Amino acid sequence: MIRFILSDLRRLWAGSLVVVLLVALATALGVSVVLQERALRLGSARAADKFDLVIGAGGSETQLVLSSVFLQPSPLPLMPGEVLGKLAADPRVDWAAPIGFGDSFSGYPIIGTTTMLAQNLSGGLAEGKIFAHEGEAVIGAAVRLPLGGEIKPMHGSLEEGGETHTQLVYHIAGRLRPTGTAWDRAILVPIQAVWHIHGMEAEEHAEDGEHEHHGKADPDAALDETWTVGAPGLPAILVKPKTIADAYKLRQDYRSGNTVAVFPGEVLTNLYATLGDAKQILVAVASGAQALVAASLVLVTVIHIGQRRRQIGALRAFGAPRGAIFGIVWLEFFFLVAVGIALGFALGYAAALILSGMFSQTSGVAMPVGFAREDAGLAAVLLAVATILAALPAVLAYRQSPAQALRA
Repeated sequence: MIRFILSDLRRLWAGSLVVVLLVALATALGVSVVLQERALRLGSARAADKFDLVIGAGGSETQLVLSSVFLQPSPLPLMPGEVLGKLAADPRVDWAAPIGFGDSFSGYPIIGTTTMLAQNLSGGLAEGKIFAHEGEAVIGAAVRLPLGGEIKPMHGSLEEGGETHTQLVYHIAGRLRPTGTAWDRAILVPIQAVWHIHGMEAEEHAEDGEHEHHGKADPDAALDETWTVGAPGLPAILVKPKTIADAYKLRQDYRSGNTVAVFPGEVLTNLYATLGDAKQILVAVASGAQALVAASLVLVTVIHIGQRRRQIGALRAFGAPRGAIFGIVWLEFFFLVAVGIALGFALGYAAALILSGMFSQTSGVAMPVGFAREDAGLAAVLLAVATILAALPAVLAYRQSPAQALRA
């Protein structure tokens, strides 16, 4: 029987190939949607795990997380700089790092921050050292610039017609280890330098009680990260609480007045719930495509059985039982559909890998593409449907009598 089926498939290779490709493309569409959605969810969740608590000015919590964790450009409102000093002195805080946005270089975002964040973001440096002066920078693992290279900050981006700052040129002092987050594509510079470039005044208490205002960047200036005095307005502060209990208390304390405090993972969970309908729509579209393919396959196979009536009649005339005819037709069709499903899973996986790679290259967020246990259930359902579809032409062939088939 197997030899007969293989011989039949070789003889009808063109039609068999069409059936396999139809099933493969329909399956690949559904598989790629499932894998890509899962990769996006897992990748963003892992990126958010790097940050325990984010504090910003009152406004959209989602935009605060997208801007501070995923470095999506957006003008955030500024909160009072005194919040940074309060957090730095809070015994519940392990460390607090301000971040400032707005500048870029060669498509990479420049983030003003502190040595504390640079040291803790990736668990150390891959090479070089942490910036120690205003004119030094640390780059993420995915930034394709050499150590010692120059960075000329541009306000905004080149596409938006940004203007290059002339007050300061950064020199790359170190490179971070990979984090699998958007920060791999970031250029970290001292927040002190960012303030000076943009003419923002940080106040320092002089010994005589007067205030000294800094309005000019000095590449050789040492960094002062004590935060015991007032600082310019800040779009966001990344906070590492000492304990989980401290994290919840801090969030409660800074969710009133002019500030909002959020857990990035919690915000993403709410965002996933909001986007759940979009996933269902995509799955419904993929399921509709698979249903159309299934209907077309049934039509093709019914026509195919009609064209093979003489062959079936000859087999019956030579003594082939009805059960054998049923088995030959069913197994042949099921084999084609099963091969198409397997090929579809491979194509869907490859498509998800390509899409995730493109997204990771532009965003810096690692998108882990992989099959899960529930995907075996999807394969089982598709094979069960294939079993039922294959039975239809097999039943038609089973019911034909030798005399009717030979007269056709």
